[in-house]
Amino acid sequence: MEYDFIIMGSGFGGSVSALRLAEKGYKVLVIEQGRRFTADDFPKRNWNIRKWLWVPALHFHGFFRISLFRHITVLSGTGVGGGSLVYANTLPVPKSDFFNSGSWKHLKDWQSELDPYYRIAQQMLGVARNPKPGPGDDALLKLAEQIGKKEHYSETDVAVFFGEPKVTVPDPYFNGQGPDREGCRFCGGCMVGCRYNAKNTLDKNYLYLAEKKGVTVMDRSRVVSVIPLGNHGSEGYEVIIRRTGGFGEVRLRSGSFIFSGGVLGTVPMLLKLKRTTMPDLSELTGAHVRTNSEALIGVVSNDRSRKFSEGIAIGSIVNTDQFSHLEPVRYPSGSGFWRLLMAPMVSGKTLGVRLFRVLADYILHPVSNAKAVFTGNWADRTQILLFMQARDSTLNLKKGWFGMRTGVERGSAPSAFIPEAQDLARKYAKIINGTPLVLPTESLFGIPTTAHILGGACMGESRETGVIDSDHHVFGYNNLYVIDGSAISANPGVNPSLTITALAERAATRIPDIKIRG
Repeated sequence: MEYDFIIMGSGFGGSVSALRLAEKGYKVLVIEQGRRFTADDFPKRNWNIRKWLWVPALHFHGFFRISLFRHITVLSGTGVGGGSLVYANTLPVPKSDFFNSGSWKHLKDWQSELDPYYRIAQQMLGVARNPKPGPGDDALLKLAEQIGKKEHYSETDVAVFFGEPKVTVPDPYFNGQGPDREGCRFCGGCMVGCRYNAKNTLDKNYLYLAEKKGVTVMDRSRVVSVIPLGNHGSEGYEVIIRRTGGFGEVRLRSGSFIFSGGVLGTVPMLLKLKRTTMPDLSELTGAHVRTNSEALIGVVSNDRSRKFSEGIAIGSIVNTDQFSHLEPVRYPSGSGFWRLLMAPMVSGKTLGVRLFRVLADYILHPVSNAKAVFTGNWADRTQILLFMQARDSTLNLKKGWFGMRTGVERGSAPSAFIPEAQDLARKYAKIINGTPLVLPTESLFGIPTTAHILGGACMGESRETGVIDSDHHVFGYNNLYVIDGSAISANPGVNPSLTITALAERAATRIPDIKIRG
């Protein structure tokens, strides 16, 4: 075998797996379709769309990907380090309901099972409490007081090094084995790529240490097929790889294979393989896809005395009820790309009703709408609100004529019109003297936007109830695993990166140590 393990994807699942398998003595290759980034490669602001967006067909090889479906718009990350390059750093542990719902609830006592792995993940990712709330966080605290939830407000636990700004110090996390770091400047740039070496992205912890132990990371490459050898992979796998944007193919062999491409990488590949080289994959492949029932609402303020771009990407949170919470999200000063994609926040049962209300809003409130679009520095004036709920509904992903498509599986389809979210946004807007806006896909078509798509390769007791077992083995095949957000089998209701990391830590312990080579 050329490799003991080939891993597709370098996000939270793939990076954890790479390090832990290397520590066990395995020869590991990580395949990543995106590029490797240094601090200088990140854009100063999101107007530089060639550096920011991932649209390879247009030769845009950034790290931020926007995927449009019938029922959801998905925001995700691409590059060495996966979603850690673009996510907002927040690393909460879900509430207990998460561990006792979904297709995995009967398999283990997940809350106690994962508790030690959450602690390991927090240590590895350098979790710290935000020490410096920004103006948007102060406004959230005022909102919490208004709705009687002050005791449910807190600063966030995030993957950021809060050292001294502009001062580089030796590795503060791994006894000098990691890279040098610099303290956070609270510039709000977490989601357009940290240019100051303060964000604890995976290339500064798991992947960095993995490569020091001999793991090979092949960037700008993608897996196009995985072929079982022997009886359902008993003799390993042949993996066909193609350079991103290229045509030449490379064929490699591996004893084991791990899917860690995230939902939009792993699930389409599994569906493709089910039609070609792996027909015995579960019929539930692509099923039980979830979001965190999110709403994203931008509030553009008329108050020029406050600079809402100051702080970390998400600096605070308030739990508004048993199932829901609200977080203020910010972009760095000068990052106003989203102003091009904003429309009045309305609701309605039909497209006609919503279109009428959008047009009416423009006519009745021309000044506030004009100010919201043409305000001088959009990121300085705007606070994005992220509302999430633990309430559950599921979609499925299937191959369509023109790529992947979604369908409603159970419950109602995800909705852009969450009354609680819109009510909170209006209250917040009054506090900062602002105007709430949303994406036109939400106002007109009712399609919500999510940064947390999960599931599609969920756990079960057998291939009749799941795609993988509780140890992440793919049913029906030997030495084949899914270790990423596709394996999340219930709705966490919070940012899922810490949970994916904890699950990956646990999954790695289930893979035996390598036998001494002869």
